[in-house]
Amino acid sequence: MTSPLAPELQAKLDHTLAILRRIAGEHSPAVFANSFGAEDMVLTDLIARHQVGIEIFSLDTGRLPAETYDLMGQSRERYPTIPIKVYFPRAESVEGYVNERGINAFYDSIDNRKECCRIRKLEPLTRALAGKTAWVTGLRREQSSTRTDMTEQEWDTGNGLTKFNPLLEWSEKEIWAYIKAFEVPYNALHDRHYPSIGCAPCTRAIAVGEDVRAGRWWWENPDSKECGLHAKVSSLPVRQ
Repeated sequence: MTSPLAPELQAKLDHTLAILRRIAGEHSPAVFANSFGAEDMVLTDLIARHQVGIEIFSLDTGRLPAETYDLMGQSRERYPTIPIKVYFPRAESVEGYVNERGINAFYDSIDNRKECCRIRKLEPLTRALAGKTAWVTGLRREQSSTRTDMTEQEWDTGNGLTKFNPLLEWSEKEIWAYIKAFEVPYNALHDRHYPSIGCAPCTRAIAVGEDVRAGRWWWENPDSKECGLHAKVSSLPVRQ
């Protein structure tokens, strides 16, 4: 069967699939962290389409855009054989933060913003990764200045397991070529100039020519624009 993808993209796809299959074969139990961005929908489709033995989870911070929740529902219908387990922040931690600092205190300082991320993302992530050997992300190198040194396989010191970034060398154009070719569902906010989507109050549309991460935590320095999910790693070689 002829591939609907350009030869260069098909080669990248084959490489990504090889990584995913090796993860399933050599690093089980492994999980994929799906935040319902375009890249994550590509990986979801690949795992489902090729029946790769990798579990999928998502972190619901409690402040996601309505469009993200819509996509959660669409994904459940499109990929019924692969359940996406959802983790929520601990209610008492959210209550403590809001009562002590304020509902939107993350705008006031980087410390407040990072504490909000810790409560709503990092702690649930720790529970999602408990007992796992490896986790998979949809990170790409060109997304941010904080991701230029990433490799396809890394040791996640903070979580104590191997981390894989199988789409690392894909371009944004290639991500969308795959989505179009295989009619993959995606977040409606992408059509409204939201290339990177997180919590609703911390995400905005970007202007033409702006960096793809310009809409995330736009009030901060670009070098600090990470929530902490993708920190503390050291590179490991990927076997071909």
